[in-house]
Parts: sequence; C-alpha cells; structure tokens
Amino acid sequence: MNSIAESSMVMAPTYANDLILRAARREPVERTPVWFMRQAGRYLPEYREIRSRVDFLTLCKTPDLAAEVTVQPVDIVGVDAAIIFSDILVVPEAMGMQLTIEEGSGPQFAAPVRTAADIDHLRFPDVEKSLRFVLDAIAVTKRTLAGRVPLIGFSGSPWTLAVYMTEGGSPRTFRACKELLYSRPREAHQLLEALSRTVAEYLAAQVEAGADMVQIFDTWGGSLTPEAFAEFSLRYLEEVISRLRESSQEARRVPVIVFSKGSNHALEGISRTGCDVVGVDWTIDLSDVRRRIGDKTAVQGNLDPAILYASPEAIGKEVERILESFGAGEGHIFNVGHGIMPDTPVSHAKQAVEAVREMSVLYHPQAKTLAGSPQNR
Repeated sequence: MNSIAESSMVMAPTYANDLILRAARREPVERTPVWFMRQAGRYLPEYREIRSRVDFLTLCKTPDLAAEVTVQPVDIVGVDAAIIFSDILVVPEAMGMQLTIEEGSGPQFAAPVRTAADIDHLRFPDVEKSLRFVLDAIAVTKRTLAGRVPLIGFSGSPWTLAVYMTEGGSPRTFRACKELLYSRPREAHQLLEALSRTVAEYLAAQVEAGADMVQIFDTWGGSLTPEAFAEFSLRYLEEVISRLRESSQEARRVPVIVFSKGSNHALEGISRTGCDVVGVDWTIDLSDVRRRIGDKTAVQGNLDPAILYASPEAIGKEVERILESFGAGEGHIFNVGHGIMPDTPVSHAKQAVEAVREMSVLYHPQAKTLAGSPQNR
C-alpha cells in the first residue's frame, strides 16, 4: 500500500495528553492512564439518544455519528484515550457475509461458514473501499479530538472472527467452530489464514487513517484448550502483528494491544507475539501478570466491570487494590477486564477514572517532577 508508506514520512503527532502512548511503550508517566473497553455505548444517555434515531449498523457506517459517539466518553467520563466506534463483525461482512444485528438477539450471519466451499467463496476485501466508513470515521474523530487524546483502532482476532462466522452469531456450545478445528483442521487453517491477512490489512489501513494505537480483541480465546489456543489463536495473533509491522514504518511505531479473554494460561506466549501491551481480564492478579511477563510488554487491565455497580467507596478501594497489585513503575494502562456493562451508572465510571487519576501518582516515582504537565491537571 504505497499511501501507507508515504504517510510514514510524516512526523509523529503531538497530544495534550499522550499518557497511554507512553505507558504502552513503558516510558515514564506521571500517573496511570485509564480507558474502558466498550466505553462508547449504552450506559451513556448521549449515546442512547443517537441510537434512538438510527440502528446499530447505520451508526457504525455513518462516519460523523460514529465519530460523535467515539468522542463522548472523552468529554463525559474523562478517559485518556478514545476508541473508534465500530464492530468487529464488519470484517466478515466485508469478506462477503450478510450481517444483521437485531436488538435483543445480537449479531447474525444468514449463511454461516461451515464447508470448504463456504471458505472458498469468501473474498479478500479491498479494505480501503469496503471498510471506508471506518477509515472515514477515524479521520473525522481525529479532527474532532484535535490532539486532546490518542485514538485507538481495533479488530477482532482471526480466531474470534472465525467463531462468529462458523457459529452464525454469538456462540453457545461452540459446536460448529470446534468441529471445524478438530475434524477439519486444514480447512480451519485456511479460514484463519484468510482472516489473518484481512485483519492485518484492516489494521494497517486504520493506522494510515490516523489510529494512534490498535487493539486486537480475542474475545473467545479462552474457549480453547491451551494446545488448541497455541495452534488456532496465538499463531494467528502473531501473524497479524507481523504482517501489520511489515506494512509501513508508521505501523512499526504504533503500539499494539492484544486482549485475549480467559487466556491467562498463555500470557507468556501472548507477550511474545510482537505486541506492546498484554490486556488481561479480572480473574488474575496484576502482580502475577507482571512476574510472568516481566518487562517484555506493558499490561492493560483489569477492573471487574461489575465493580462499577458498587458504591463510590467500594470502587475507590478496588481501584487502589489494582494499582497496588501492579505496583510502582511503568507499563500499566488501567482498564476494565472486559467491556463496561450497558447499565453502568455514568457517575460510577467517572468515579473510577477520578480514583485512578488521584491514586496512581503514588506509583510513579517521577510524579513530582512531572506534576505540572497537562496530563496531570
């Protein structure tokens, strides 16, 4: 992609608040940055107002509206990064699958991928055309943010996308996808190879459009045995990152987060995929994570999103516990251990952000010398 190569000659942008970028690179920060997975969504009244006028996919595919809801958590909750509003399943749709998302029933593919012929019929999309609405939303969002905070792009992992594509929607028993893995592994690898190539090109296009870092969501990584995870998920996470890094100088610079829910057994392997940040769910202590992966990568997490239903005092206590579990030093991005719940009180999300801002300065030795910077005001 020549345009990506050309854009790599541009100087890296500057931000009023670049905490998350520095933390991802394990550079000194004056406090721990914080954002929430699914931070743009139903818990915000401002988001619900927009959704009352348009359906979910229309919102995803209308760049001005997608940009508006992307920026809402920055303005309302005070998080240190925005994440582009979209859905991981726009990738299979771009590959030729018919996607519908209905209220109450979730995503559905009319014709799941079940046979070798189904895999053969998938196309390698021109992401610049078929996913242009995401790239345009990134461009609009960047203009709207005007350098206040960085913008995160994202995609589902090859394995997680394959789950939805073979199951035809959200999995219950994982029968279709695991039957493919265990009975016809050659076909499974063919599908995952196609997805790896597509996801890498999609993330590269997001970087070119202006994403400052990217996250790969391996939502269903924890559904696999350790052996199957290594073969059918980890391998392709590494392949995506390798392809992305090779796409441009800019893509080599942009931090990559890998979040694989329920895959605590594989933290060491995930940290060796080439990512900069390992995201973890709430079922592991950050001190254990830090002990196991050392200084290979930064760590993201890991507040149980259900804690945000609790009292402000309980929220503050749990934030303090998590900060203490990571301890002093660099390389921590505070986040929930999965997506924020749709009925989370907005004031409680704000409380968590404020608690991180206030308490985390104690865990950064250089806080006193950097306290006057814009990020800590």
